Amino acid sequence: MREIFELINSMAPYLLLGFLLAGLMHAFVPQNLYRRYLGGNSFRSVLNAALLGIPLPLCSCGVIPTAMSLRKEGASKGATVSFLISTPQTGVDSIIATYSLIGLPFALLRPLAALVTSLFGGCLVNRFDDKDVCSTSCAAPSESVDGGVRVSFRQRLQSAFRYAFVEMMQDIGKWLLLGLVVAGLITVFVPDSFFALFADKPLLSMLLVLAFAVPMYLCATGSIPIAVALMLKGLSPGTALVLLMAGPAVNVASMLVISKVMGKKTLSFYLLSIVSGAIAFGLAIDYLLPREWFLTSLAHIHDCHAQGVSWFNLGCTLLMLLLLVNAFVLRYRKQDSCELPSDKNWVMMVKGMTCNHCKNNVEKAIMKVDGVEQVDINLADGRTVVTGSFDREAIKKSVEGIGFEVVEDD
Repeated sequence: MREIFELINSMAPYLLLGFLLAGLMHAFVPQNLYRRYLGGNSFRSVLNAALLGIPLPLCSCGVIPTAMSLRKEGASKGATVSFLISTPQTGVDSIIATYSLIGLPFALLRPLAALVTSLFGGCLVNRFDDKDVCSTSCAAPSESVDGGVRVSFRQRLQSAFRYAFVEMMQDIGKWLLLGLVVAGLITVFVPDSFFALFADKPLLSMLLVLAFAVPMYLCATGSIPIAVALMLKGLSPGTALVLLMAGPAVNVASMLVISKVMGKKTLSFYLLSIVSGAIAFGLAIDYLLPREWFLTSLAHIHDCHAQGVSWFNLGCTLLMLLLLVNAFVLRYRKQDSCELPSDKNWVMMVKGMTCNHCKNNVEKAIMKVDGVEQVDINLADGRTVVTGSFDREAIKKSVEGIGFEVVEDD
């Protein structure tokens, strides 16, 4: 428990700052900015998608429906894949948290690696898998960030705080805590001699990490303490970067959705870009860069252990835990949908939603169907109530088009 507490205590101030910056980006950056420059089968669209995706605080579950929505609105396959690769690897919150715990070199390398791998993957798809590229005729009309409604500065600020300290904490909070727990368990129960076997075999250790990281779900922030724990046990900085890249960028769920919506060929280029990029960057770190750049932060962690607890960090830790508890209570408490005793209501189950980004994308997809008046979604169990006079098949097609499954509630 001590190891877990010390990790949380070190990261808490930077996590709170990262959440806040993410909320401000969400509230003040127009959402249609992320849709405007991604059309066309060109390098520019791939580059735009990568640059727009890197600072976004979206995890690998939330990026899937967002990317599928961009695809439906006219983004090319290459731009969509570039967005899928770059976005979950980093985010303004995870970059700040990376700097706080494992130093500036890792904080700079993570977005650089995300940029390079996303450009590689997007260009591969544009060059070898450009079939079924959406034309301008299938693109949805652009929407303003506020849907035509004037929003005051105060309302935007409220939206920023809600997004940062409620929605984002609901989405990645449990994965962040899981990452911290796993890191603590590695530190306590895994003997140093186990990882010593791979100390002089960096490629083998990277392949071992990939075998565990690719199918698992790890968020960009939650992977940081696990990477620290592995380095403390003797694994190389390059192996830690492999985990930081591959863990957040891909998992079984994302692979299934990409295969279903964009095809197996696109999926193969997506995986090739992430795996080859992670290994290439990992080997470059281990063989081309001074190891001391990446080990200084570990010495800092030991120094913090020796110096004891900072009251400021402790206050930030308590605040973050209170905000997490509040977010979880709001998410999992029983929600009563406003159902009217009318044939205008249709109750269905939407499977695959794991975060508020998923929920928001499903709501938008349903609201675009003619005749829909209102949508109420319970994220905890996927129960969705649609009100209006509409074509049910059109709703199912719209929701399944962004990677989710619709099951009618009996």
